[in-house]
Amino acid sequence: MTTNHQIRLASRPKGLPTRANWSTTTEPVQPPAAGGVLVKVLSLSLDPAMRGWMNEGKSYIPPVGIGEVMRAGGVGVVVESQNPLFAVGDHVSGSLGVQEYTLVPQEQLRRNGLFKIDLALGSLTQWLNVLGMPGMTGYFGLLDIGQPKPGENVVVSGAAGAVGQTVGQLAKLKGCHVVGIAGGPAKCDWVVETLGFDACIDYKAGPDAVRNGLKEHCLGGVDVYFDNVGGDILDQVLAQLAREARIVICGAISQYNNTTPIQGPKNYLSLLVNRARMQGMVVFDYADRYPLAVAELAGYLKDGRMLSKEDVVVGLDTFPETLLKLFAGENFGKLVLQVAEG
Repeated sequence: MTTNHQIRLASRPKGLPTRANWSTTTEPVQPPAAGGVLVKVLSLSLDPAMRGWMNEGKSYIPPVGIGEVMRAGGVGVVVESQNPLFAVGDHVSGSLGVQEYTLVPQEQLRRNGLFKIDLALGSLTQWLNVLGMPGMTGYFGLLDIGQPKPGENVVVSGAAGAVGQTVGQLAKLKGCHVVGIAGGPAKCDWVVETLGFDACIDYKAGPDAVRNGLKEHCLGGVDVYFDNVGGDILDQVLAQLAREARIVICGAISQYNNTTPIQGPKNYLSLLVNRARMQGMVVFDYADRYPLAVAELAGYLKDGRMLSKEDVVVGLDTFPETLLKLFAGENFGKLVLQVAEG
C-alpha cells in the first residue's frame, strides 16, 4: 500500500513561520470512491498568500485549521479515477495541498478547483506561473483594475517575482512604459535585459532609491501601480501619482510577518489630490474567465513574446525552509516546490 507524506499546520506562527509550526504525518493512500480521483502531486506553488492563510481570522478564504494539511495550489497526474471527466494519466491542476497524494471526492472537485491542463500550452511549472494563479492574478489585476492605456507609465513592485513578471511583460505588450521595482542588481538587470521592462529600480540601493527612480523613469507620474509589497514602497509610489491613476492592491508581502498592527499608507491623500483610485483584487473572483486568459497568455509564451521563469526547489521535506525564501526575497522567479518527477 502506498504511503502519503503530508505537511500539516501544527500551530499559528507569530512573525515568520518556523519548522516548529509544522508537523509531518504519514497515512496510507486510499482509493477514490465513485466519482472521485486520486492525484499524485508533482509540483506545488509556494505563494506569499500562504502566510495569510495560516492566520486565524476573517479573510477572503477560511484559514487553514490546526492539524490540517497546508493548503497549496499544485499540478499533478491522475493515478486512479472513478470519474468519467478524468482519466488515469491526465495532468491536472488545483488545490492539492502540501503532500504527495491528494484524494479528491466527487463532492470536493469544484472546491478543489481541479481541472485538466494541456502540456501543449505550457510546461508543468508554467502552469504554476504564467498559466496558473500568478498569471491569472497579473492578467486580471492589470487589465480589469489597472486598465492601462498605450503610452502610460505602469509600475510594478516585486517585478522579478511570479505576479510581477507577468504584469510587466503584459503591460509592455499593451504598449505601456513599464518600470519594475525589485531587490538587487541581478534581478533588476534580468527584468530589463531579459523581460524587456523599460527600467527597474533596486529598492535595496538606498533609502531614496525608489523615490529618485520614480522621478527619473516616470515623467508625468505613475498612471498604474501594481502593488505586491505594500509598506514604504507603496507610500513612495503614492507620492508620485499622475492624475486619475489606478492602484491595484494585490499583496503586501512586506507586512505579512508583522508582529505589530499593520499601518495604513501615510500618503493616501494623494488619491484625493490626483483623483486616483486604489482597489484590491482577489484572483478567485475571475475563475470563470481563466480559460480566456490562459489562451491569450499561452499564445504569448508560444511565440516568444512572454517568458516564464521558475525557481524550483526539490523535496517535500524542504517545505518549511523553502517557504521562507519568499519573505527574504531569495527566490528568483516563481517559487515552485517539486514533490515528484513527472
